[in-house]
Amino acid sequence: MSGGVPHRSSRVRQLMRGPRPESVPALVGRACALVGLLDVAAGIFPRFRQSRMHTLAEVLPGSFGPFAAALSLSAGVLLLLLAHGLKRGKRRAWRAAVALLPAGAVAQFVYRHSIVGALISLALLVPLILHRDQFRALPDPRSRWRALANFVLMGAGSLVLGLIIVSVHPRRMIGDPSLADRITHVLYGLFGFEGPVDYQGSTSWTVAFSLGALGWITAVTTIYLAFRPEHPAARLTGEDEARLRALLDRHGGRDSLGHFALRRDKAVVFSPSGKAAVTYRVVSGVMLASGDPIGDVEAWPGAIERFMDEARAHSWTPAVMGCSETGGEVWTRETGLDALELGDEAVVDVADFSLAGRAMRNVRQMVKRIERAGYETRVRRVRDLGEAELERIRLAAEDWRGTDTERGFSMALGRVGDPADGDCLIATAHKADEAPGPYGDLKAILHFVPWGTDGASLDLMRRDRAADPGMNELLIVAALQAAPKLGITRVSLNFAMFRSALARGEKIGAGPVLRAWRGLLVFLSRWFQIESLYKFNAKFQPRWEPRFVVYRASGDLPRIGFAAMQAEGFVNLALPLPRFLRRRTKAARVCAHGLAERQDVRAA
Repeated sequence: MSGGVPHRSSRVRQLMRGPRPESVPALVGRACALVGLLDVAAGIFPRFRQSRMHTLAEVLPGSFGPFAAALSLSAGVLLLLLAHGLKRGKRRAWRAAVALLPAGAVAQFVYRHSIVGALISLALLVPLILHRDQFRALPDPRSRWRALANFVLMGAGSLVLGLIIVSVHPRRMIGDPSLADRITHVLYGLFGFEGPVDYQGSTSWTVAFSLGALGWITAVTTIYLAFRPEHPAARLTGEDEARLRALLDRHGGRDSLGHFALRRDKAVVFSPSGKAAVTYRVVSGVMLASGDPIGDVEAWPGAIERFMDEARAHSWTPAVMGCSETGGEVWTRETGLDALELGDEAVVDVADFSLAGRAMRNVRQMVKRIERAGYETRVRRVRDLGEAELERIRLAAEDWRGTDTERGFSMALGRVGDPADGDCLIATAHKADEAPGPYGDLKAILHFVPWGTDGASLDLMRRDRAADPGMNELLIVAALQAAPKLGITRVSLNFAMFRSALARGEKIGAGPVLRAWRGLLVFLSRWFQIESLYKFNAKFQPRWEPRFVVYRASGDLPRIGFAAMQAEGFVNLALPLPRFLRRRTKAARVCAHGLAERQDVRAA
């Protein structure tokens, strides 16, 4: 491989490419889930298995059965919750399972008088204790949203299980209560109160204790997640950002995505020499890096090794989104991971760009039409804009965003107009002959981040929905035409996922598999900008640079894809602020900004 990257055998490859799919934590996690299901079944269904100890049952106190049923149900639900953590080798999940399994065994023996059920629970303790050294994974980054999500999911699950518990005793149920009565009984029972459904004998106590146990589990797990010791999600510190900027000053021209490493919701690991770094974010147990490592290519292996050590320490799934061909070769060689082409990045060489020619006819006509409509453009460095104009641009960019949350991770900076990003470019479109809106005559915004000293990489595109169509084409052309004066020789545009499949699939001679794959991508483009981004980029006659996803095993790809969609903002599991409140907040900020500007003018 060219590029001077040293070849060395990495211990990371041996650590990450073992018999992981059949590892002890994975097997124990599956067994824990099975035992949890057995405990839940034992707590819900009294005759889940025929009792073989009737004589002992006559000796046991009658009031102890309901308590044991609640204990069995509680232990089973908690073991199901712990199963995923055990599969990942989490230490805290191991400690909780070691405490819960004996409790489940006691419940199996006392309530169901099942020796087999108790032995199954106790047998699982043996591999847990013998292989305790394999359960060393550190905790994941935490969010208070998990407490709310736990309350919602556990509440829904408890309601379903509660309806089953209320309904599995038809012969002992008094009368024929309706579904509404049963739901009411479950809701009352979760809070420890008596509901409208009644049973013969001690069944009422069994149902009551079981429902109370479900409510207790929901409350305890939610309180634990809300008030547990903080292990915050990783953030880029000021010192880390300064070190990354120093690396980008020396080596930032290698990768067009390098500046996006400065997102402040990422964490970073540095090579032992400090000459290279990998930035990442952890999403749903996936450790997502983006782009190539930052810094000296000779030091990349050291940064990659630190990245993989961190993934192993927390039992995170390692993945890289959007690395270049060179980066993919280094990642796969140093770690033993695999790579898959994800799409292509559109790069325009400024010296070769021109609006002349038949290929640029549509863009040329659109730009001329918009210019005749009275629009003008300005392309400037962030450091050349005043604070008042920057604030107006920030507010407009937020207000014109088409989604509830900011999208982007691997190819988005996540901020506009920060004083530390003075080298970034802002291209704006204005129309002065109309009544000024909340943002004056501003109609569209493009933001570019630096790509070394002679390049720019497109970050975001925003436009007023009331403006004429074609604002993005107008501003890209304006930026490319202004680039020589700013010392820019290359501009990276949007990333087109699966571009090669879309391009080859529409050509004559394409096979049925390729055509079917292209048809699926076109269908998915109704919800995701797959085909539209490719066609938009192709207007400017760019050269295409392939980008890759690096992953450990094919079975991890769905999980990596879902985590990437969360990171990019396409899937949002958090509960957002209601839209009417967001609009009111934006309006208040715009009004406050306009009032401040008017006060400044009067003072002057």
